[in-house]
Amino acid sequence: MGAKARAKRQASNNVVKFNNYLLPKKNKNIDIIPWNRNQESYTLSLLNESKSIVFGIGPAGTGKTLLACQAAVKSFLENDISKIIVTRPAVSTDEDLGFLPGTLEQKMAPWTRPIFDVLREYFYSGEIESMIREGIIEISPLAYMRGRTFKRAFIIADEMQNATPNQMKMLLTRIGMYSKMAVTGDLAQADRLNDNGLIDFVNQIKRKDTKHIDVCYFKKEDIERHEAVKEVLEIYGDLV
Repeated sequence: MGAKARAKRQASNNVVKFNNYLLPKKNKNIDIIPWNRNQESYTLSLLNESKSIVFGIGPAGTGKTLLACQAAVKSFLENDISKIIVTRPAVSTDEDLGFLPGTLEQKMAPWTRPIFDVLREYFYSGEIESMIREGIIEISPLAYMRGRTFKRAFIIADEMQNATPNQMKMLLTRIGMYSKMAVTGDLAQADRLNDNGLIDFVNQIKRKDTKHIDVCYFKKEDIERHEAVKEVLEIYGDLV
């Protein structure tokens, strides 16, 4: 980005203009602060324009979703993208969206709440509601994404450890020009071990030389939640 563009961005530092209205910033500065080496590597990939698809794979509490959300907000507030797409495999294995009451956003709320918790650090609730109505923030179950292409968007695909190979391929081919996709998952929480899209992709990419896709791995040492979280995961055998 040139000096003129940076100056113009700094001059309008208090607001973000989109669809003919202004979004006041709750926090003007988006400082993404990694707490360990693997988080730093993941953050650099998320902010690297040449890395269009970034995988964050590892146990709970390592910052996979948090850092992806922060990168999405930063990209939006700096006008690098025009919308944020939130997706994940629809629901748990014993529930169906069609039987849940409310709008699509309300149906998906229990599964997208961690992402919106981060968004509320930067936008007021009313602003988020307006952004959803305007399509700036879009909640889309994985099954609803077939046939679409997202341009100038930041796609957050969360909890993808239960996607099938066909779902993973469909998701990854939705990315369009000037877009970024962050794919997160914890293989230890995968309900399906056979026909698992995340495992399949990770195994395949090891044999490929890619320029625009990066896979970042996290370990138990990268957990930045309460120390008890590490102990709980160790008790259940999720960490070795």
